[in-house]
Amino acid sequence: MFDRLCIIGVGLIGGSIARAARLQGLSKSIVGYGRPQDRQNLETAKRLGVIDDYYLQIGPAVLGADCVVIATPVASIESIFALLKPHWSERTIYTDVGSTKGSVVATAERVFGVVPDNFVPAHPIAGAEQSGVEAAVDDLFVHKRLIITPLSHTRTDALHQVQDFWERCGSVVSKMDVQRHDAILAATSHLPHILAFALVDMLGHQDEQSEIFNYAAGGFRDFTRIASSDPTMWRDICFANKNEIIPLLQQTREQLGKIQRLLEQDDSQQLFAIFAYANTARQRFLNQFEGNMTKSITFQVQPGGLLQGEARVPGDKSMSHRSIMLGSLAEGVTHVKGFLVAEDALATLQAFRDMGVEIEGPVDGCLTIHGVGKHGLKAPQNELYLGNSGTSMRLLSGLLAGQSFNSVLTGDKSLSGRPMKRVTEPLAAMGADIKASEKGTAPLYITGNAGQLQGIDYVMPMASAQVKSCLLLAGMYADGATSVTEPAPTRDHTERMLSGFSYPVKKQGSNVTITAEGQLTAADIDVPSDISSAAFFLVGASIAPGSDLLLKHVGINPTRTGVIDILRLMGANIEVLNEHIVGGEPVADLHVVYSPLTGIDIPEELVPLAIDEFPVLFVAAACAKGQTRLSGAEELRVKESDRIQVMADGLQILGVDAQPTEDGMVIQGGPIGGGVVTSHGDHRIAMAFSIAGLRATAPITVLDCANVNTSFPEFKDLVKRLGLALVCEES
Repeated sequence: MFDRLCIIGVGLIGGSIARAARLQGLSKSIVGYGRPQDRQNLETAKRLGVIDDYYLQIGPAVLGADCVVIATPVASIESIFALLKPHWSERTIYTDVGSTKGSVVATAERVFGVVPDNFVPAHPIAGAEQSGVEAAVDDLFVHKRLIITPLSHTRTDALHQVQDFWERCGSVVSKMDVQRHDAILAATSHLPHILAFALVDMLGHQDEQSEIFNYAAGGFRDFTRIASSDPTMWRDICFANKNEIIPLLQQTREQLGKIQRLLEQDDSQQLFAIFAYANTARQRFLNQFEGNMTKSITFQVQPGGLLQGEARVPGDKSMSHRSIMLGSLAEGVTHVKGFLVAEDALATLQAFRDMGVEIEGPVDGCLTIHGVGKHGLKAPQNELYLGNSGTSMRLLSGLLAGQSFNSVLTGDKSLSGRPMKRVTEPLAAMGADIKASEKGTAPLYITGNAGQLQGIDYVMPMASAQVKSCLLLAGMYADGATSVTEPAPTRDHTERMLSGFSYPVKKQGSNVTITAEGQLTAADIDVPSDISSAAFFLVGASIAPGSDLLLKHVGINPTRTGVIDILRLMGANIEVLNEHIVGGEPVADLHVVYSPLTGIDIPEELVPLAIDEFPVLFVAAACAKGQTRLSGAEELRVKESDRIQVMADGLQILGVDAQPTEDGMVIQGGPIGGGVVTSHGDHRIAMAFSIAGLRATAPITVLDCANVNTSFPEFKDLVKRLGLALVCEES
């Protein structure tokens, strides 16, 4: 990228920038600048090969530099800007690494009169307990966030080059305005450091400090680790960002005061609510940031094997979502068993906690939901982050359209690319004030509109249980009747569960009608096993000779059993045993034994009843004798990935003749080979290609499998126990 890169301040951060730039070949030469008293450190940096040369005067250091990175503490930046001013060059790009951007921008304005347009403020969120150039490493910024805070007049070419530079160093780059950066960092970095320093200072001054520290356990060490950071640097950071920190300290005092009062009043229920919310909020943080940023999961599958034994797969995801939603809106306490403890369902759970609902658990798949009533939700303080869950976003958009408060629905990169017009347009027709991005995707901005929704008679252009459920939930708050007519049957968990909560719903043929005249009464829910998760094992046992598998307590709602019907048409040997009703939902044990499959033309009326199971059904088709043809499944192109194209690409890599069409696929059965395929972050595709290993002739490597945790965290362990040779590798 550059002929000459100059690092001002060659310590841990500056040295790590130089090491990363050298490793990635980003500059022909790398030089450092420091004060005369920094000579020994600069000599060390040169000896270690961190920099090619160093200077004790600023002029020669920056002469001819394409890029200058200011890697000094924020308190030093004003003096650095003053030194740079006589040598400032329009052809050079300047950036910094300061953790407070408001003070840096203000300093630049004082020195230059206006912030130069070729200065790009930046902040890598990375560090280590050690300091100095000897602690510098070349991977300090890999999978770490880097925030750029450009100003309105920042040069576009400079911005793009700084972003490109950091991305090549391994950072995940975001852009935000200066004030928002400082507010976020005050809450997530500066305040925790202050609390750690304050706690150690308080305990260290007590008379029995030696005894306290001798008996301090791992929790104390973990919490106070950041108090070992450089006190001079943190003093400067606190003063530089005091306007954002002081209000947070006040909020912290108020929160501690609240906890003190709860202890004094023996209010264990409210104290539990605070701790439970914090517990799940932290897990959401780990899922949202650490999991997506630092963890890559690959499945290595050895060929062959069979599936034998019995198992109970996790709870139904669709019902888990709806149990949280309707239980929260009910009058009274709802108890849920069999809840799916996976990222998608937990995203819904967290959203309702954010809206003031007290939810205990999950413990062993059990929840206790203290319903707030149909009109009892409270405005969330922040955006509602829904991870990868399209069900959460689409259903919540309908429910929130009739509330009195504003809300914003966001999700991860995958969810933010999925179409939302299918719900925003009919909601707008009901009078909802809901806006999406220009592309019709998340984030969704919903303005409080209580009492303004009007019921409509909506004929869905394509079958979608999510759209139907979204409009029914909105209809609970609309004036008049809301009727939804579907072109083909889709899963009816919402209608069944509404009835289970004593809310009136009228169903006649393909039409469902709801009004605002009703309330939800708390009910106990036993969530059956998810047939979508069971589908991987139904197919696996059907294609692997010698397999004999019993799947317990599986939900067989007739709007969900398309996968069984399709497999049976192909010749699968699947018995439905011990049928019974649990909470209004049909449940059974499924016994599947290997049987040779034959290709078929999949009946279009079965497509909506198996829409989520087609990735693994494509694997069944690849193992069948003859041709299998699917049509009428264009919905598959707008799931977590384009499931038609991604599955076709992967099957072709494995040697299968799979030809995608606009609304389906044509697959010629035959041998499955080995190879490296990618799931494109789609949990169902990752699991489907893993199951293909049962009939493969060579190993299969499945990349990008972290999102399996969104629906089936136990998959890798369960499938291994039943007989598939799968190894999960994390990096």
